[in-house]
Amino acid sequence: MPTLVWDYLHEYRDEHDDIIDAVETVFSSGRLVLGRSVSSFEAEFADYHGVSHCVGVDNGTNAIRLALQAMGIGKGDEVITVSNTAAPTVVAIDAVGATPVFVDVDPDTYLMDVEQVEAAITPRTRCLLPVHLYGQCVDMAPLQRFADKHDLLILEDCAQAHGARHHGRVAGSMGTAAAFSFYPTKVLGAYGDGGATITDDPSIDANLRRHRYYGMEKRYYVVETPGHNCRLDEVQAEILRRKLRRLDTYVKNRQAVADRYVEALSDTELVLPTTAEGNTHVYYVYVVRHPRRDDILEALQAYDIQLNISYPWPVHTMTGFAHLGYTEGSLPVTESVAKEIFSLPMYPSLPRETQEKVIDALRSVLAAL
Repeated sequence: MPTLVWDYLHEYRDEHDDIIDAVETVFSSGRLVLGRSVSSFEAEFADYHGVSHCVGVDNGTNAIRLALQAMGIGKGDEVITVSNTAAPTVVAIDAVGATPVFVDVDPDTYLMDVEQVEAAITPRTRCLLPVHLYGQCVDMAPLQRFADKHDLLILEDCAQAHGARHHGRVAGSMGTAAAFSFYPTKVLGAYGDGGATITDDPSIDANLRRHRYYGMEKRYYVVETPGHNCRLDEVQAEILRRKLRRLDTYVKNRQAVADRYVEALSDTELVLPTTAEGNTHVYYVYVVRHPRRDDILEALQAYDIQLNISYPWPVHTMTGFAHLGYTEGSLPVTESVAKEIFSLPMYPSLPRETQEKVIDALRSVLAAL
């Protein structure tokens, strides 16, 4: 069986009793939709981030989409973000009728190049959407200055940065609102889909709650504004409550895995992850870089090792976004990075022997190049 980038079964064996108890707690509660587990998780997740409000939704894409809608962003508006991200970031912008505007990324961290942002602002710009990619945060101070100067909103995409910190502040606590995914592979992952949006703004919170529940607020069957059905599942919420208590432990375990990679691979030609000044990296994925990436991945198959690429196709190059008008060379750093990066296995319960197998195979492949 191939060595996998991620395997939840190790975690499930370790946490089996708690996960099963979470399911039983919900099933025996008599309330299976928007019950105590969702409301409790929302309160606990908001408290973890030091904000006032959290609204649980069904997935991370809708966490972004509903946040944009709740902030009043729609047709005719522009949202500045990056192309080096998972496609759902941009899909959500498009879904509300807004136009994504891309800036390039930093060649060392692969995060939004904040020095390019102000030049991209136009009279139609309404929101800055930094993606805290791979497990660390974008430099938020310049973005906040631009937002203040140009009267813009900031929506943090925290799908890959649960528990990450930037100059001591936790990811998600630095913008107008922040969106999270709880897809199973995430640093804080459910056992299925899930998402949440957090904010300190009570009006955004109220809008989010209406949008996730058909547009209803006070009474069932009374739609006050057009909305959706995007509720966080009770079972997933209860599982997430249990796992939230272990989030900091997950982060420490991921950092330990990252430290072992540094110890074993720092003398190779691989470019290892760079942590930006002031950041605490949580290593959602461990992204390395090499100009002969494709040759390396092909050679690793002989060792029965299959690795992922996050991400091989920048969003602006996808046919689904051809209407935006970006051409090859529009974002040179993003395009260059996409040809060279790949991810090594990274999850908190990664067995040491699995990691050592990957390291040994990788060193052999690199030596033979």
